[in-house]
Amino acid sequence: MSSPAEAGAEPGDGLQVRALSKSYGDFHAVRSLDLDVPRGRFYALLGPSGCGKTTTLRMVAGLEAPTSGSILLAGQDITRTKAYRRPVNTVFQNYALFPHLDIYENVAFGLRRRKVGDVKKKVDEMLELVELGAQARKKPAQLSGGQQQRVALARALINEPEVLLLDEPLGALDLKLRRSMQIEIKRIQTEVGLTFIHVTHDQEEAMTMADTVAVMNSGVIEQQGSPAELYENPRSTFVANFLGQSNLIEGTVKTPAADVVTVDMHGIDVSIPADRAHTDGGKGWIGIRPEKVLIGDAGAELDAPGNTIPGGVVTDVSFIGVSTQYLVRMPWGQELQVFAQNTGRTKIHSVGDQVELSWRPEYAFLLDHAQDVHAGSQEEGA
Repeated sequence: MSSPAEAGAEPGDGLQVRALSKSYGDFHAVRSLDLDVPRGRFYALLGPSGCGKTTTLRMVAGLEAPTSGSILLAGQDITRTKAYRRPVNTVFQNYALFPHLDIYENVAFGLRRRKVGDVKKKVDEMLELVELGAQARKKPAQLSGGQQQRVALARALINEPEVLLLDEPLGALDLKLRRSMQIEIKRIQTEVGLTFIHVTHDQEEAMTMADTVAVMNSGVIEQQGSPAELYENPRSTFVANFLGQSNLIEGTVKTPAADVVTVDMHGIDVSIPADRAHTDGGKGWIGIRPEKVLIGDAGAELDAPGNTIPGGVVTDVSFIGVSTQYLVRMPWGQELQVFAQNTGRTKIHSVGDQVELSWRPEYAFLLDHAQDVHAGSQEEGA
């Protein structure tokens, strides 16, 4: 089994997908997809239902035949290789454990089938890795959902696959257990140093676990990169809305420059770093995340020099413990979201308060006005 030190060298050492497509009649589930996943990385395919992420995973696993394109793993073309001959294992949402076998025998199953020696040592090590050594002789029905998921992981990992595929593996767990399992699976991946490819529609899950996230939409990858890169500098309205929440405000580009782009936002000039401006047109969507917006009384000094927007009126207040979430109607009629952390240093505003908003220019981004402002948002799917 590879070690974490070997993780991620050349893309050719890992998974390479080229121009991969899958069509069902006139429906194109995956469209000319390119992927490079270096060995040892934790890679997430994130997107809404029907975006093509599970179809992509199934093609890598050999459970679906591509319409066109190629799949290379560790330098070998496996595009037409039978599923059982691929150095790939899949962990499904429903665990797929053998109910009549105890935990030890579930984990040992693949080794016994391949007549591998030293089964006991390998199974004991794997059960220790997933912290289930004391449960070895229990049946799956005697374990919790989280424990069953760890058994499924151990059973897949013991075969030392080149790639472990995880298809919505935490979808059947409740919220609290899902969050603890996110950390647990990331720990296991770091320890074994294998390539994990994780399919999920849960943004928090992808960002918590993955080194690299690819956001999929309608069979293509909209954007991929580190979780922080995607969140802080989205390149499309779909990514901005699907990965967290964004305020998107119409504006007109005034003076594009080498370092800073100035945009007229309903009569107010705002500045955006040039490397966060993703439009060539005269109009665009100015984006700012709700937690990056500061809120204060009209005329108050806010610690965010550069972009200050007066004339707001609070229309909704939601206290959620760690933060207070506001809706603020601006002079041009749009309601902006503001998430203010409850540190106790600032007051909590009330509905009807006159306020002004502010944000630092380096937190804003600019997107192509031709894109649908609601793409990827809950409003779009409503």
